[in-house]
Amino acid sequence: MTRAAPPAGRPVADYLEASTRRNTQKSYAAGVRHFEETWGGLLPATPQRVAEYLATYGEMQSVNTLRSRLAALAHWHQTHGFTNPTRHTLVRQTLKGIREIHNVQERRAEPLQLRDLTQVDIWMVNAVAAADACGDTVAGLRTRRDRALVLLGFWKGFRGDELLGLRLEHVTLLPAQGMTLYLPHSKSDRQAVGVTHRVPALSRLCPVAALEDWRAAARLVDGPAFRAIDARGNVRAGALHANSLIGVLRRAFARAGLPNAAQYTSHSLRRGFAGWASGNGWDARALMEYVGWKDIHSAMRYVDTPDVSGRTRIEEALALPAAPPPAPKALPVAPQAAPLPTFAVSLLMHWPTGRACRAATQALRTIEFISLQRHGPVAQDAGRTHYLLNVLAQDELELSR
Repeated sequence: MTRAAPPAGRPVADYLEASTRRNTQKSYAAGVRHFEETWGGLLPATPQRVAEYLATYGEMQSVNTLRSRLAALAHWHQTHGFTNPTRHTLVRQTLKGIREIHNVQERRAEPLQLRDLTQVDIWMVNAVAAADACGDTVAGLRTRRDRALVLLGFWKGFRGDELLGLRLEHVTLLPAQGMTLYLPHSKSDRQAVGVTHRVPALSRLCPVAALEDWRAAARLVDGPAFRAIDARGNVRAGALHANSLIGVLRRAFARAGLPNAAQYTSHSLRRGFAGWASGNGWDARALMEYVGWKDIHSAMRYVDTPDVSGRTRIEEALALPAAPPPAPKALPVAPQAAPLPTFAVSLLMHWPTGRACRAATQALRTIEFISLQRHGPVAQDAGRTHYLLNVLAQDELELSR
């Protein structure tokens, strides 16, 4: 009796490739090409050659870029069964030395402020009306698409890959509420289970209405939500290319009259919303849940430190409260408790050095972001170990508790 042959499945390599996000695969491939073709390195590599590679570009490229290149080399060696040279002490110390000598402040995208978003939206609404009036189909379609892209990207804090990965069959309208968006793939979705986002309908600057207007004008039912449009007004079948997204946004911002439009990127939408939400009283947990951040360190990369508002809070606390108007005799009111006095508190924090320094730095950022923010902390030194706080308390005894 012969056994039936087992069903032929897909090769293991297909699933291994699928386990790594497409953007990460591209980054790995680019890093390996740079090592082999641009620098002339050979694979597999020794720790000495990897350290020499880092030293070659230590002054020309950022530390984050070098880390990305090391990740690509590490992935290549691990995938092909070779010892990973990037974990060698020589490589780690070389990168540490580069960081010490050539460390520069991380460049971040210019956040799109709400007032600028309003200016852009007013221009887009007028541009759509003008295009419809003169029969300019191309301008009308492109402006509708860009408006939906900007409003949705801002109010949900989406990254560029999330916007371009959105498909219309994954959009569900909720009458009088808004809509839900399902993203099968997302950078923060490490387990690849998919994430559902809720988008509220707003009284103005509404992303729901903008997306529906674009979908109706382009006569789209399914497929990618945001697509290229050719010179004849034909909407392409595929999604906008990732490399064209920044150009689309910058052109829209420039036409709307925003100064320094060239400084904006797709992250400007995400940073703009995070700053707006933080400035309007959203706490860290609410912001993380709404945007989809899994850890507080990711959130802090997009939210400005509280030092910016520290001076305002201190001045407000130092200002004398206005005298309440005298209560009318006919309508006596119950006495109100006097406002709590404000105490200026100097806080000194000591952090370990050496190998624990990185963990201590992360802990400092967490403390500053969550625990100290309500007291308007103002750093008194570059090392961020000395802070001036404003604390409300009944008296010094309560303050000491």
